Amino acid sequence: MVNARDRAAPRPELLQGIAILVLASTLFHQGLTDRGVSSCGRLQGRRQSGDDTRGLVATLFDLKLTASMLDTMKGATQSAPIATVVNTHANGDHCYGNELVVGAEIVASAATAHEMTEVPPAMLAALNKAPGEVGDLFRSFFGDFEFDGIEMTLPTQTFTGRLTVQAGGRDVELIEVGPAHTAGDTIAYVPDAQTVYTGDILFIGGAPIVWAGPLENWIAACDLINSLDVETVVPGHGPLTDKAGVTRVREYLAYVLSEASARQAQGMDAFDAAREICADILGDPKKSFATWKEFGRISVNVDTVYRSKDSTHKSPDVVEQFRRMAQLENQH
Repeated sequence: MVNARDRAAPRPELLQGIAILVLASTLFHQGLTDRGVSSCGRLQGRRQSGDDTRGLVATLFDLKLTASMLDTMKGATQSAPIATVVNTHANGDHCYGNELVVGAEIVASAATAHEMTEVPPAMLAALNKAPGEVGDLFRSFFGDFEFDGIEMTLPTQTFTGRLTVQAGGRDVELIEVGPAHTAGDTIAYVPDAQTVYTGDILFIGGAPIVWAGPLENWIAACDLINSLDVETVVPGHGPLTDKAGVTRVREYLAYVLSEASARQAQGMDAFDAAREICADILGDPKKSFATWKEFGRISVNVDTVYRSKDSTHKSPDVVEQFRRMAQLENQH
């Protein structure tokens, strides 16, 4: 596994997307689908707008990674500072670096702003330092990141539904599509650039993880993205994609929803169902998602189907959720 510190170095290959669109966006892309490794986009205006401010979609999982990202952008932001940061959702790998974008308006859905208070960086720092099996488990997921000393910096502006903000005179349409991955997922659509930043509504090359659900909402979000006039799709994790990539994520979610619902109706235990569906996916190379990384996330996704359809279903705590993901991946 490549160390996150190596990925953070501002190497040219990590900046693919820097010329996605002339004067439209820069993508700080750290890798593929490794845990906690996400993408950020810098939004800049059109020359004729006369507005030299910039926008930023997401910050990163810790301060060192975010500082590396901001350093790669200095050439553009020294004369035209980042005025607006969009947090697409509450997971720390998309917002823990907020404090380093000093003076910016931080925008997120109201649901995201609330959820950001529920998993502070100090909690992950403590789990990474925990002794015994729990600490080993969380270090296997997040040991490359440094959560100590991060000050959780919350949004300064919230919205529900839709909100249009500007970056350099360019309209950016924020559309709330959660709850899906999290409680308040938002996509950022730049119509005149035919570009959409999806946050974690899209994982490309790796299985999505449905913490909140229901899966029907996430499927609807994929349909919404595919209805937009876009050519460039920037996922929360993984390389740049297009509408075909969106469709593949939709196919995975629809498959999991159908298979999990059928097993729930038969009275099968949620984790037993996840194990069975996981084996079916990995055993069928014809499925477009059979070779995706992080396939153990199926345990969370199936449990979310059960919980969404049965209000009496009791989901395991977060430690057990991570334990089950690791167990599935170690078995295959």
